[in-house]
Amino acid sequence: MTSRTTLRYPEGTKEVGTARVREDLTVGRSFAEREIHRRTGMQPTSEFDDIAAGTPIKSLAPRAKAPAKPKAPAKPRAPGASKYRNQKCESGGIKFDSKREMMRWHDLVQMQVRGDIFDLELQVAHVLAPAVVLDGRTKPALRYVADFVYERKDGVVVTEDVKGHVTPAYRIKRHLMKALLGIDIVEVK
Repeated sequence: MTSRTTLRYPEGTKEVGTARVREDLTVGRSFAEREIHRRTGMQPTSEFDDIAAGTPIKSLAPRAKAPAKPKAPAKPRAPGASKYRNQKCESGGIKFDSKREMMRWHDLVQMQVRGDIFDLELQVAHVLAPAVVLDGRTKPALRYVADFVYERKDGVVVTEDVKGHVTPAYRIKRHLMKALLGIDIVEVK
């Protein structure tokens, strides 16, 4: 621990021994630094003090990055497990990406049997942008695949997606669905 002592000399003193005295200690200082000096009588550290101590000048030194917050350790995934913890399953010969999606399918099938909805479809693809050739390579069309599409009694066509986690890619596709095709996606949690 180093302690600082401030030597005080009568105003107007230019030299003390072989050392020069700083002329105006408030020039080039921020309001906070001037206020500290006014209230305490102690001068805030300066580049001159840093040079004397052998440390690099702050204005010339590269800026240090703020230390990153330590992240909580992620729960380890079993080999082959899904990133979002969904479990693929099968029902009636149909494969689903999650149990939640399978349960929603069963609900919609029962609604269709009761006559509440019509024309229930599963995994309906919508083309958002056609295929293109980039750098001599053909890139496929940009598509959004809706989990379910059906028509209600009132004639409104509903596009549904079962979501446990909303990803950035999904947000973009949801935006394009509305902007390009005028289709709102109903998210089922």
